[in-house]
Amino acid sequence: MTTLTKGFLSRYFKRVFIKRLSAVETDTTRSNQHELNGISPLRMLFGDTRSSREAYFMWLGGENEGITELSSVTWYDARANHPTRTEFRLYYQTNSVMDIASEGDLLIVARRPDDSIYFMVAPAESTIERQLIWLFNVKEQIGTDFIVQEVKGRNDAQIDFVVRYILDEIGIEIAEAEESLLDEFLKPYFVGGFPSTKEFSALARKITSEYSETENPDNALLSWMESEERLFRRLEKHLISKELHTVFSTGGSVNIENFLSVSKSIQNRRKSRVGHALENHLSFIFTSNKILHSRNPVTENRSRPDFIFPGYQEYGDPAFPIEGLTMLGVKFSCRDRWRQIISEAMRIPQKHLLTLEPGISEAQTREMTAQNVQLVIPQPLHATYSVQQTSKLLNLQEFIRVVRQRQVHQTKH
Repeated sequence: MTTLTKGFLSRYFKRVFIKRLSAVETDTTRSNQHELNGISPLRMLFGDTRSSREAYFMWLGGENEGITELSSVTWYDARANHPTRTEFRLYYQTNSVMDIASEGDLLIVARRPDDSIYFMVAPAESTIERQLIWLFNVKEQIGTDFIVQEVKGRNDAQIDFVVRYILDEIGIEIAEAEESLLDEFLKPYFVGGFPSTKEFSALARKITSEYSETENPDNALLSWMESEERLFRRLEKHLISKELHTVFSTGGSVNIENFLSVSKSIQNRRKSRVGHALENHLSFIFTSNKILHSRNPVTENRSRPDFIFPGYQEYGDPAFPIEGLTMLGVKFSCRDRWRQIISEAMRIPQKHLLTLEPGISEAQTREMTAQNVQLVIPQPLHATYSVQQTSKLLNLQEFIRVVRQRQVHQTKH
């Protein structure tokens, strides 16, 4: 068994300041001052002297809707010449992120260990908002004045699967502390290139066996996914360094077409492989738990549900009772794509959907319930959901129990 060092959140953030944007900060018909209110805690960040600097503004919208823009901010005391009074202000230049922001959106001003400053804006009541609040362990009611949160002690989360997921969502690359150990596992592929997804998943399970897939399938699944992601990103870094050489043509100028092509292939490969990895590990868990299943069978209208229990033959048999059938859709992350499963496996009225997305918004989970979709969330991710939501979630072990009971019942008959 191999235990990879996980690291901590403080490697990526030192301190964060959290508030909700007010109408006067976002509505240009009421104000066009380009200044933030409730900023006195920011003296901890900018000090007491006038300064201007570049900062990253990030809009964290839905999938493929993120925006990052480098823009200038100025910190100053509007009453610098007054003998006793101070009135600090933070001015920011016009930028596309703040142009999108609305009243009530979450704003996090974050200081990185390299002293770079991030202004991260998340839509109110969105999934990414819930994820960020969980990530920084914010327990206070968030208003229009900044709350200060130090990233240390109980707020210094260990870099587990959930933290990795959220950091990836906001575009922060995880630095691996054990590159040499990962390289030992990956050495056979440095020349031959990426192995098949099935082979890569088997490697992740081989080096990470701290949890039993029969006794604790929830933790086993997350540990395997985390290990596979670390292995994949490390191998990707090694292999694409060669590809990137082709981006630069002679003379040092960038070949834009080559760059865009390489970038697109990297993103597509990441999305494709993570979905296959999740299905690979789930199929292994079902087999280990003696759960009969078919993976990606063809059903009505040439649709391919991710898993049918007990199998496609039973599903295609009109005499087989509907109550003995179960369908499981699998989405690494949901966003709007979860609706795809509604039209799959039409014989089965209730759909089960497994996702590894933490902290899905309450509005979205309510819609899933209304569409007769039962969420299956690995147990460690339940902490990112509200109490009202968790009462309606199944974990993976509970889902296996439901399918097994149906399997046993049909066998008896």
